[in-house]
Amino acid sequence: MNVQVKKWAEVLHIISGKNQRTVSDPAGQYPIYGSGGIMGRANDFLCEAGSTIVGRKGTINRPIFVNERFWNVDTAFGVFPGETLHPKFLFYFCQSFNFKALDKSTTIPSLAKRDLLNIEMPVPPLPDQERIVARIEELFSQLDAGVAELKTAKERLKVYRQAVLKEAFSKFDGSIEKTISSVCENIVDCPHSTPKWVQKGKLCLRTTNFKPGYLNLSEKNYVSEETFCERISRLAPKPGDVLFSREGAILGIACIIPDGLEVCMGQRMMLLRPSEDLLNKYLMYYLNSPKARTLIIENVGGTASPHINVGDIKNFTIPIIPFVQQQSVVAEIESRLSVCDNIEKTVGTALQQAEALRQSILKIAFEGGL
Repeated sequence: MNVQVKKWAEVLHIISGKNQRTVSDPAGQYPIYGSGGIMGRANDFLCEAGSTIVGRKGTINRPIFVNERFWNVDTAFGVFPGETLHPKFLFYFCQSFNFKALDKSTTIPSLAKRDLLNIEMPVPPLPDQERIVARIEELFSQLDAGVAELKTAKERLKVYRQAVLKEAFSKFDGSIEKTISSVCENIVDCPHSTPKWVQKGKLCLRTTNFKPGYLNLSEKNYVSEETFCERISRLAPKPGDVLFSREGAILGIACIIPDGLEVCMGQRMMLLRPSEDLLNKYLMYYLNSPKARTLIIENVGGTASPHINVGDIKNFTIPIIPFVQQQSVVAEIESRLSVCDNIEKTVGTALQQAEALRQSILKIAFEGGL
């Protein structure tokens, strides 16, 4: 195979984006693209069908292939192949290329047109490009089928988790329905202000850290000592407290502060400290259960940002059983969910391997291995 290495300046055209204000039209014939995807419709276009969008600012490492004419805004470049390039061959090369290596910014990721034009890529004859594209898409099709099955498995695991919790909190013989406020020592809302974030300092939780049953601290956010003290002035969170997200996209997720963690609360959350007769994990699993979800749906307010008031949560009822029985319920839940956790880890690993395999296919393709 006769492969030449060419600079982008020799084989393609880069169309800089423009403000869409004068062409924006909800009924427009053409989509408007930014670096992250479609932003609206337009009555005019800048780029021809078969172009690849490469982010100029913001999302710079997620190319998008567009098979129709479109208008691109000033955060996105339209990369259009010349006569010697197959459009999809160019797109898959973009998917394989690490654009972050060209980012010279100190704040928002950004790319310069002159740097893109200096990118070098292999350019085999068009028939070979077509063959390589066909092989990539054949392999990707097989990979996508496997990924779809894995994602289906993840959804089934979510359904299974809810089934476990639904069964756990079905009506108990001898249980008494009590309001959550009557079985908690303290229930406090978070401060209603956005904290000022710092690079290093005291740990401050965000609802993005909330996962059903646990805190995910893979991404940590910090505030100053002064801000930390202000945010714990009403009640300092302590290990064993139950946290509940009461607003936004992840409304209705409960987790527990683990041992050895000193934190303050960010926004859109509340803290519940159970009394000595209520096991914290029993309360947490109840708040994550379908029964509590029904109560949330009945009381949720807001449209742009769905939320539930602390007063409503205080009035939620919970089936109260003897403490020893609560421990048995929690043990049964965790026994069944541990199996689910192990399967979920296996699925997650497989999904990561699938993405690595996708990049491996592209690497081999542009090294001449396909």
